[in-house]
This record gives sequence, structure tokens and C-alpha cells, in this order.
Amino acid sequence: MFLWGTATAAYQIEGAADEDGRGPSVWDVFAHEPGRVRDGHTGDVACDHYHRWPEDVALMAGLGVNAYRFSVSWPRVLPSGAGEVNAKGLDFYERLVDALLEKGVQPVPTLFHWDLPQALEERGGWLSRDTAARFADYAAVVAGRLADRVPLWITLNEPFVHMAYGYAMGVHAPGRALLTGALPAAHHQLLGHGLAVRALRAAGAREVAITNNCTPVRPASTEEPDLRAAEAYDILHNRLFLDPVLLGAYPDLSAYPPGMDCVRDGDLEVIAAPIDALGVNYYNPTRIAAPEAGAGLPFADAGLPDHPTTAFGWPIVPDGLRELLTGLKDRYGAALPPIHITENGCSQEDVLTGDGTVEDEGRIAFLRDHIAAMRRAMAEGVDVRGYFVWSLLDNFEWAEGYHQRFGLVHVDYTTQRRTPKASYRWYAEWVRSQNTDT
Repeated sequence: MFLWGTATAAYQIEGAADEDGRGPSVWDVFAHEPGRVRDGHTGDVACDHYHRWPEDVALMAGLGVNAYRFSVSWPRVLPSGAGEVNAKGLDFYERLVDALLEKGVQPVPTLFHWDLPQALEERGGWLSRDTAARFADYAAVVAGRLADRVPLWITLNEPFVHMAYGYAMGVHAPGRALLTGALPAAHHQLLGHGLAVRALRAAGAREVAITNNCTPVRPASTEEPDLRAAEAYDILHNRLFLDPVLLGAYPDLSAYPPGMDCVRDGDLEVIAAPIDALGVNYYNPTRIAAPEAGAGLPFADAGLPDHPTTAFGWPIVPDGLRELLTGLKDRYGAALPPIHITENGCSQEDVLTGDGTVEDEGRIAFLRDHIAAMRRAMAEGVDVRGYFVWSLLDNFEWAEGYHQRFGLVHVDYTTQRRTPKASYRWYAEWVRSQNTDT
């Protein structure tokens, strides 16, 4: 059965930041530091999904989707990151899972979508090897409650973005700016993934995946410096997080000293534990040029100036999704598991009109064109088994606060009123039109 779904993440929608025993995450701390998030926005309330989840499940039922990708808040389940389990946190996710199943919607939980418990960050965060072990413990706790009802589990969401934005450049939580000194955060996330795969399977999980943000990388020219820079960026963004999982080895990291000097004997065998699916989040390709002399990194983002952009300024290149998927097939061959597009969507300057509608025709075109690109890749032999729109709801968009709207459903953050957009109606009709055996 092909999964047509939508997606969210805990810190971006749940709110209830200090209710029912939830502990603080790195995003709770980061967002309250002046200057970190645009206009000082926080996820304290967000979309109030913690209280309004029945309404949101009803919205999914109205869409007719057969899957929903959400994330579990680690600090809601284990407030200190380890040790005592918060029963009320687990109860919340059990209620959500059971309600989804009653509506015929398959729950697809992601265990880590960037909201590391602050207590673990204070002990080193993902720079510390111990965090990988604590992640496996947490995976065992959640799966111990829900594995009998959840067929597909995702360990990590976008470990590249979390390493790069959170540890290398400091624009996301926890706000460290270490450049290549952030590489241990990549390895320890991957090690945590491998350990969690073991824990999930031991708890009875039937299928396990990891989700990466992937981008097709294009050199700015055919000149050798640009080609080398593009290769270096492809290694950092894509291959660093795919090669160890699928091939059991890191790519050449000589462009990023000191490289992976934190790897221990046996780590790669753990990381390469077989997975059943690969989650791919796609937003746009990346065009790369050689850096200027003295730059701290071996590449420079050259942009894609000849394409329309989203409200975020991201280039809109639907065929980049086909390019990415066929490229993964060519690179990894038989080692590539079935793929789910676990995020794809766009922000727009949505306006709620006086008659209570949001006519987001640009988003409809974006989704239509990207689904068509996915299907072209499938026709070329790529095994794709799911597509999840980002996002069900407008939500807290990390460092941008509430300024970027990705949702199929408009959220008034003052009243929490949900208003389905034109894209919601379009996607509902699209899902209804599809044969579930696609």
C-alpha cells in the first residue's frame, strides 16, 4: 500500500511546554535566549496540539490520508533524557496513536526531531557518545508501549541539518558554532540511530527507517575548483549521513579536518544495521562554487537564481526530486532500501480572507509538480512507497518563529482556529483519486 500522508514535529506544534511532567528541551532554552528566534517567538504554545489533537486527527480524517508522520518529544517521555519515565507523556502518544488507527491512519513516529532534552545537552549533547546510548534507551521505552500498533518507525530526522545548524553554525538549538568541530555530532547521531535500530527490533518494531534531508548538488561551472567544491558539499550534506548507514563506511572526509577521529572499533557495524526504508526530505537542489580564499569551509553556496522561490527564498525545482531519487538509485544500487518522501512542501505568504478562505494556488502547483516528479522517478525504477506533505498545520518554523507558513491548514496563533486552505481541499481530492495499490 502506498502511503499518502502529511507530517508535523513535536516542538513545532505541541505547545504545553511545561505541562504534565514534560522537561525542557534545547529548543525551549534556545528560543528564550534573546536574538535567537525571529521576533522572540517560542514553541511554548505553538499550535496547542497537546490539547487540540482530536481536532487535528479529524482534519487528517477529512484529508483521507492513510498515514501521519509525527515526532515524539523525548523530554515529554523522559524529562531528564534518561532515568524515570513520565507516564503522562507516554499516555499522550498512546491516545494519539489509537485515535489515528481508529480513523484508518497509520502512525509513523519519528523519535528525534531536534528537541534533545536540555539535561543531556548540559552533559555534552550529541558531541557526547553517551547521548547515543541514552537515545537507544529512550527508543526502547517508546517502542515498549507502542510497537504492537506502529508498523514503521523513524529514528532520526535530518541529522545533517541538526549537526550543521545546531552545532556547526549555531542558528538552531543548541546554538553552538563549531564549524568542522561539529562532526562528532554527526557520528554520535548515527551511532544513536544504529543502537536504536537494535532497541526497536528488540521491542517488536516491524520496520525501521532513518530520515535524511537530501539535496542534489550541482557545481556552479565545469571548472575543476567548482567541481571539487560540489563534491565536498555532497559528501557533507548527503553521503556523510547515507554511506555509513547503507554501505558501512564513511566517505572521504579529508576536506573536513579532523574528520571522524571519534569513531571507535565496531561503531560502523552498529550504524549499518539493516533498515527497512529510507526517509527522504526534499525541498530544493543546491548549487555550489569554490570558496573564496580564507573561507572556513571548502565550498560556497552559489544559489539558483533562475528559478522562482518560496516565501522562505528557497528555489522551486520540482524535477530536482526526480534527479535526487534517480541519483540515489544510481549511487547505492541494491543497498538502497525502499524510499518514503517524508517531507515535501513550501512556505507561502498565505492570507486568510474575510470570507474565511486561503487560496494558496502556488502551494497546489508546488505539490502537484513535485508529485509528478516523484512519479517520473518511480517510472525510472526508484522504489518509492510513500509521500508526506510538510506540513499538516502552519507551525513554529524554528529560527523563523511563526513567520513561515507551510501548512495545508491555516492556524490563527492567537485563537488557535484551524482553517483548511485550498491546498487541503486539493490534496484531499488527490488522495481520493489514487489507487492505494499504486
